[in-house]
Amino acid sequence: MKKKYTLKVYPAGAGREVYRVIEISGEHSLDDLCRAILSAFDFIDEHLYEFCMDNKMYSDYSYQLEPEDGEPSTRVRLDKIGLAIKQKFSLHYDFGDDWMFTITVQNITETAEEVAPNVIKGKGFIEQYPNYI
Repeated sequence: MKKKYTLKVYPAGAGREVYRVIEISGEHSLDDLCRAILSAFDFIDEHLYEFCMDNKMYSDYSYQLEPEDGEPSTRVRLDKIGLAIKQKFSLHYDFGDDWMFTITVQNITETAEEVAPNVIKGKGFIEQYPNYI
């Protein structure tokens, strides 16, 4: 059996007025999760990022897109990082603009088939570059 994760994602600073709920298989990587989050919020995927497992920006407990020797990589599958229901962690995207997306694990279920990343619920809108002309 495979695991299916249901994750609620909030961009920092938007209160509870903007969020997406994403389903994704444990066979997918953190890279896949990042792409799913960015796509869900209509962001352009063109910057570095990390997943901060203690929900703190520039954390020592993180998985990085371009890790230095021996550091955890975002290529890791979700099933390998030991996620638990109600756990919170963050996607820190674009180290210049410092977008933070808080991710809460809402549910973990067993499924026979791999689940492609998809948005099952959402609310609100944010702009990646609100002051860009």
